[in-house]
Amino acid sequence: MIAWFTYLVRCRDGSLYCGITKDITNRIAAHNAGTGAKYTRSRRPVTLSWKRRCRDESAARRLEAAVKRLAKEEKEAMTADFRR
Repeated sequence: MIAWFTYLVRCRDGSLYCGITKDITNRIAAHNAGTGAKYTRSRRPVTLSWKRRCRDESAARRLEAAVKRLAKEEKEAMTADFRR
C-alpha cells in the first residue's frame, strides 16, 4: 500500500499552501523548481511546515479540504508543533 500525505508548505512570502502527495521530498522539490502548484510558483522557495500520513488518496483529499477550511491562525498552530 502506498502512503499518501496531506502537507502544508510555507512560502517565501509567509503564506501557507496545502496539498497532497505520495512523495513529500519530490513534491517539495517540484514546488521549488517551479513545476509544482501555480500558487507556489511565484512564492519560492517553500519549506515543509506540516505533514500527516493518510491511509489512501481519498483520506488525503478529505483532510486537505478540512485543512483548507481552517483559519490561518489554526494552520499556524498546526505548524508550530510540527517536527520534521
